[in-house]
Amino acid sequence: MTKLRQILKFYLQGKSKLQISQHTGTSRNTVKRYIRKLEALQLTLEGVLSMTDHELEQQFAQTELANKDVRFEELQQLLPDVERQLKRKGSTILSVWQNYKTIHPEGYAVTQFYIYYREYCRRSNTTMHIHHKAGDKMYIDYAGDKLEVIDQTTGEVCKVEVFVAILGCSQLLYVEAVSSQRKEDLIKATENALHFFGGTPQAIVPDNLRAAVTKSSRYEPIINETFADFAEHYNTVILPTRAYRPKDKALVEGAVKIIYRRIYFPLKDKHFYSLEELNQAIRVALEAHNTAPFKGRNFSRRQRFEEIEQQELKPLPHFLYELKQQAMATVMKNGHVCLGIDKHYYSVPYQFMGKKVKLLYTASGVEIFYHYECIAKHPRSAKRYHYSTTVGHLASAHQFLSDWTPAKFINQAQNIHTDVRLYIEGIFEHKSYPEQAYKSCAGILQLHRRVGAERLINACRRAQGFGIFNYPIIVQILEKKLDALTVEEQMQQQESIEMPNHRNIRGSTYYN
Repeated sequence: MTKLRQILKFYLQGKSKLQISQHTGTSRNTVKRYIRKLEALQLTLEGVLSMTDHELEQQFAQTELANKDVRFEELQQLLPDVERQLKRKGSTILSVWQNYKTIHPEGYAVTQFYIYYREYCRRSNTTMHIHHKAGDKMYIDYAGDKLEVIDQTTGEVCKVEVFVAILGCSQLLYVEAVSSQRKEDLIKATENALHFFGGTPQAIVPDNLRAAVTKSSRYEPIINETFADFAEHYNTVILPTRAYRPKDKALVEGAVKIIYRRIYFPLKDKHFYSLEELNQAIRVALEAHNTAPFKGRNFSRRQRFEEIEQQELKPLPHFLYELKQQAMATVMKNGHVCLGIDKHYYSVPYQFMGKKVKLLYTASGVEIFYHYECIAKHPRSAKRYHYSTTVGHLASAHQFLSDWTPAKFINQAQNIHTDVRLYIEGIFEHKSYPEQAYKSCAGILQLHRRVGAERLINACRRAQGFGIFNYPIIVQILEKKLDALTVEEQMQQQESIEMPNHRNIRGSTYYN
């Protein structure tokens, strides 16, 4: 603008075009163009000096369109369709021009065609400044403002997050209320968005959410393992935006502003008592938004999606994604690892005893990995303190343990006597750790061979009377031969025991 002011000032002061060109270092043709514009506007020197840079730019620096003719009018009518064609995957301005030239042989050459298209884009009301290819990216984010759900039992008002997903090309929008921004909710909402669109884009672009990105980076962020596994299941990739760069996801940022007007505002005076009820109302408002025509256009987001983008999305997999949780554990000496959340034990090959392994588990199965190698797979079981054992995992010296079950010990005890069976059942009821119960039962039943059935039966009766259920009490009863005494004899024996004489024993007279 400074050079433009010099050109206009020199001309109004009476200098020739050649002198102006030499003084300002501007070509004579450019000087002539500015002077023609100045004469057409009939401006004075004072008028030029009083104008701001913006006003000068508006008057002198705008691209002048050629005189309108039939070709120009035809092209102007075709430009909206040209814009839509350029959204298609693999489409270029050159290929669109070639198609235009085939239909209109007398039409503009490629350079003029591009100038008019660029001028059309500049004058149009579209907010998309990036040409998004069909089926290329889906942008996801959470709205800053939350919606509310009322708890029916307590009346408490609970804030809920609002998930937003938008396709780059068609700008088809998906909105869902979720309970939190946790990994589980993010993955489920993203999966619902993919099924709403009916296909998978080439890439999913999230913000640097903790649930999606473990560590942000300008060049190569570290993606959360579970979210990356979800993307692999749906045959897509995760491309996080740069941290603190909202322009990288301007499309979804603009979508959030739109839903404040199109969804939040219609729902502001309504009360919802569950997420399902809230999402149902959101879907009604969302469909109205997606089917409404673009401002200044004769087509909607839904129409552009069905016309251009739908067929470019990759097909969805046949099965939904099962969220995998992970846990670390050390293989115990019995060849099992414990999944802490269920308190259930799963076998691994005995060669990995003492090794630290990773457990990946879903609602239906458990996979155990050592150094990224899967060493065992089991169906997931919710039985607390039980074992899921594959016999081939055990060492030959330990494989007999796999036959230990409560039913086996109870049957063996019943073969000896009913009282022994009742005592064994009592052990299982009082032991919280199954392996402890198995060892106690095995130890008690093997006493049958050492002391005989009669003594073992009496010992079990006596221990059951004491209300004590373990192996040591049976051994103690047998060693002290309490099994041979009746209850009366045992009481007499206790009464006959004299109190030892000791100076630290106070005696009964102390309390008189």
